[in-house]
Amino acid sequence: MERENIAVGLDIGTTKIVAMIGKKNEYGKLEILGVGKSKSLGVARGVVNNITQTIQSIQEAISLAEADSGYKIKDVVVGIAGQHIRSIQHSDYISRPNPEEVISEHDIDVLINQVQKLAMLPGEEIIHVLPQEFKIDGQSEIKEPIGMYGGRLESSFHVVVGQASSIRNVGRCIKSSGLDLSGLTLEPLASADAVLSQEEKEAGVALIDIGGGTTDLAIFKDGIIRHTAVVPFGGNVITEDIKEGCSIIEKQAELLKTKFGSAWPGENKDNEIVSIPGLRGRDPKEISLKNLSKIIHARVVEIIEQVYTEIKIYGHEDPRKKLIAGIVLTGGGSQLNHIKQLVEYITGMDTRIGYPNEHLAGNSSEEISSPLYATAVGLVMNSIRNNTVSAVPQDNFIPEPVLIQKPTIAEQVEIQQEAEKVIEEAKVESKTTEKMIRKSFFDKYIDKIKDFLDNAE
Repeated sequence: MERENIAVGLDIGTTKIVAMIGKKNEYGKLEILGVGKSKSLGVARGVVNNITQTIQSIQEAISLAEADSGYKIKDVVVGIAGQHIRSIQHSDYISRPNPEEVISEHDIDVLINQVQKLAMLPGEEIIHVLPQEFKIDGQSEIKEPIGMYGGRLESSFHVVVGQASSIRNVGRCIKSSGLDLSGLTLEPLASADAVLSQEEKEAGVALIDIGGGTTDLAIFKDGIIRHTAVVPFGGNVITEDIKEGCSIIEKQAELLKTKFGSAWPGENKDNEIVSIPGLRGRDPKEISLKNLSKIIHARVVEIIEQVYTEIKIYGHEDPRKKLIAGIVLTGGGSQLNHIKQLVEYITGMDTRIGYPNEHLAGNSSEEISSPLYATAVGLVMNSIRNNTVSAVPQDNFIPEPVLIQKPTIAEQVEIQQEAEKVIEEAKVESKTTEKMIRKSFFDKYIDKIKDFLDNAE
């Protein structure tokens, strides 16, 4: 019987932790089997600052997802974000000893390994090495170099860098929660997979993912990732401003923001007032919705202007780098009233709200189709691409096998034949540069984190 490719994504955010279990249905769409959501207690601005609380929150989300789906989770693909993430553009080349031979996967591997040896700031590590375009003997704009002839192989790279300690802390939380780490993905890249179409990536688009602690940016042009950035502000600072400006508690501030908040003060009349219950028998507090909108507007403008600065750094005013598809907003913060209009006003670019429903099966609940779950959906899609079997039905789950029987000689022969068949199939399967890069680099990186965690014990 063929094993089901059940994928699990774990989005460790500043305000929430989401565990999502899914699989591809017969139409190639993503069918969500279960979702678990818990309050994130040990994460600030995308970075783990309390291991114990984070482990508890992860375990709670995993338990809820398991109960919802009837599957037992073994391993997860995790999203990496946080203010420690930065990206650099880098070009590198290798001179091939024999230009008469065609360029192979080995040559690409050598070039990528060379980039991985780049000197980083103390305590930093390379997370992603994303090739953009190749150049062979001066011939540029080559997307697939494998199979071509040439002596000098050159490429421009988008290199994503993060703090080694932050990444290892995430790994430690996963391992201590009783799970294996099957993959690491930059969160804006996961969100992009979930909400952007290939046409938008080709035309040029900026994805802005407004989370609780950070706002992530990913820019695509000609189908290639061109720029990534993390702004260390998100929905939580808006809530904090409301709390301070209106002298109310955080819970009330969050409710005010989501129910009555608007990023455009002109929408509220002066006489619109909402009454907040007083604490411990105190008189209720009356808050003007116009003042509330002014507080929200000021902070949202600051966040969008910082993101727009990053878009300018990418160079979108250059006709060759123009973002024809404009901006796509996603994440919990994108649900704020009139934020689309404000972004269009500040940037002058076409804007839409990004929902992950394009890739989801038709029977998916409305809640899962929310921008809030864009990153989690993207992580499940990433896990499916890796062909992981990250969860098994609860009935089939055996926590501790008591007795392992030795296979008979006939069974051993059958196993050997099956293994040889798999190897032959793997040889026949065509590998693109992108596939090969993803597998080789991430396998090495995940192995490196696993080795570190094993040795740290």
